[in-house]
Amino acid sequence: MITEGLAWLIIALPIAAMLVNGVLVRALVGSNSKYAGYITVAAIGGSFVLSLMTLGTVMSDGPLHLESHDWIAIGGLNLTFGLMIDQLTSIMLVVVSGVSLLVQIYGQAYMHGDKSYTRYFTYMALFTASMLGLVLSNNMIQIFVFWELVGVSSYLLIGFWMDRPTAAAAAKKAFLMTRFGDFGFLLGILYLYSQDSSYMDIMTLYHAIEAGHIAVSVATWVSLGLLAGAIGKSAQFPLHNWLPDAMEGPTSVSALIHSATMVTAGVFLIARFFPLFEHSDIMILVALIGGFTAVFAATMGLVANDIKRVLAYSTISQLGYMMLALGVGAYAPALFHLFTHAFFKAALFLGAGSVHHASGTFNMNYMGGLKRHMPKTYWGMIIASLSLAGLFPFSGFWSKDEILGHAAEVGTTTGDIVLALGLVAALMTAFYMFRAIFLTFHGEWKGGGEQEMKDAEVAGDPAPVGSAHSHFGESPWLMVAPIMILAVLAIGIGFFSNPVIEVGGIDKHAFAHYVTVENHDVFPLDADGGHSAAEHAGAAPEFNYMVAGISTVLALAGIGLAYLMYVKGSISPTTMGARFQPIYKLMFRKYYFDEVYENIIVRKGFYKYVADALRWFDEHWIDNANVHLSNWVSRIGKSGALVQNGQTQTYAVGMVIGVVAVVAAFLLWG
Repeated sequence: MITEGLAWLIIALPIAAMLVNGVLVRALVGSNSKYAGYITVAAIGGSFVLSLMTLGTVMSDGPLHLESHDWIAIGGLNLTFGLMIDQLTSIMLVVVSGVSLLVQIYGQAYMHGDKSYTRYFTYMALFTASMLGLVLSNNMIQIFVFWELVGVSSYLLIGFWMDRPTAAAAAKKAFLMTRFGDFGFLLGILYLYSQDSSYMDIMTLYHAIEAGHIAVSVATWVSLGLLAGAIGKSAQFPLHNWLPDAMEGPTSVSALIHSATMVTAGVFLIARFFPLFEHSDIMILVALIGGFTAVFAATMGLVANDIKRVLAYSTISQLGYMMLALGVGAYAPALFHLFTHAFFKAALFLGAGSVHHASGTFNMNYMGGLKRHMPKTYWGMIIASLSLAGLFPFSGFWSKDEILGHAAEVGTTTGDIVLALGLVAALMTAFYMFRAIFLTFHGEWKGGGEQEMKDAEVAGDPAPVGSAHSHFGESPWLMVAPIMILAVLAIGIGFFSNPVIEVGGIDKHAFAHYVTVENHDVFPLDADGGHSAAEHAGAAPEFNYMVAGISTVLALAGIGLAYLMYVKGSISPTTMGARFQPIYKLMFRKYYFDEVYENIIVRKGFYKYVADALRWFDEHWIDNANVHLSNWVSRIGKSGALVQNGQTQTYAVGMVIGVVAVVAAFLLWG
């Protein structure tokens, strides 16, 4: 049984680990202390156990309705803080703390020997605490505080290797780009606060929407602000291009915050305020942005050569699926895919780190033949890739097909469009993921990081960041074990958490039923006690054999095409690239978004026109005004000094002039 005190401990434990590591361990033991890893693992392990207790409590007793506590009370401003423990919270707590625990265990081996080992675990504890605080918050202001802490943590971890210019640039890029979305989020909060300050409380907001106290126009404007924040955090088009660069951070960081937790915060935000979005007029916009992003990001994953960037584009694409689902009202499938995606994508990122540990590079063009040297990593990544591709019976099959099936049943033009986009993305996903598998593990060894550095030296290019000496062999057990655990979850977690038939003691559609039918605050009962709102949100979908069949055929086609190109050699990638050179170049250059944002909008637009105009105004008006004012005061002073000459007749003339001026003024205005 979870209590409020134990629930607060879920956040407090990683905060304590951050403080102990950052203050005591670093000062007393050193910046490379193994105890920092032990402390963070123990703290997050405690949070995971408490999260499981929370899940069990909500499953048996329903949501916990806890009192809010006063935070700031100044005049008419009264802000509170508190915990919201419902079905969505309980699921997110298990995902965040569970994946974080496995990543911290992995990080003890992956970061072994790093000179800033203690700082790494301090930052990871801060991030985990921030993310747990975000999902537990019961009001908008509190969510925004933790939302920004998540952003700060991400900035610190992406730029962890601060001596690398590319890492520093990537951290700044992520921080600044997500700020644009956060500004929209803040505007949405302020606008809703201006309507009624009590709406900051999420439960109060739910009840106001149910009672019809919030106009559709208000819901639309607030939802637009929240959507902007979600687009930034979840790297959706057009604020997508910070995420691939964020791979400059340690791979264990990518596995946690850029696959399973931080980037899902945007999806969580829309899910948390789902009644508000449903009450608004922008659900179609959410669906279209998600569907477009799913395909758009997948096209760039087709041609990327860095294995971590392939996974980054895949993450953006899969987040697009979740946004697509929320946009068509498929609340349960969206959360189900968020749940399954966390495990198989974290496994893939950790697998990429294991591959880098052996090959000394992230560039797949310098890998190959690693299957026989790293069998455990290979099979772990194969299982996770099959799940990502959406093949039966792996977890991705069940969650992705529920999204596509729901889109097919919407019966609107929007539903048909996003269904088509989702199917195209399924084909691309299978191709780019198995392209990565075949280039990395099959074929012949191509030299690894050492060869990459030699080629760069011959070409006169700077040495690739992150390249190192290669050594064949499986990674340490601290790295391999989390990959295998996540791979096992990628096999069975999809079916057994949300089975399409009753299995043992697990009810049919248990996950979907839990997050919708049992969540009366988000999906209120009908007047006659029915569950039409929950059913519309995907509480008990019928298995769509046609959609599942089409998506499976497309996934198999993608895998088969990758096999023919990168294993059999029946189709030459070089020939295909030359034949479609303009399209290939467009995708390889990421549709020139970096150039548009950084060169055209920032340098030529902002710096050349806005900043230069402000500089000219400052120099010619602000600065000159000070100069002219100084000159005028100086001249007046000098002129006044002329009459102070000690001659009595001069003073007499001055007195006469003064008397005349006073009399004249009296006659004119008196």
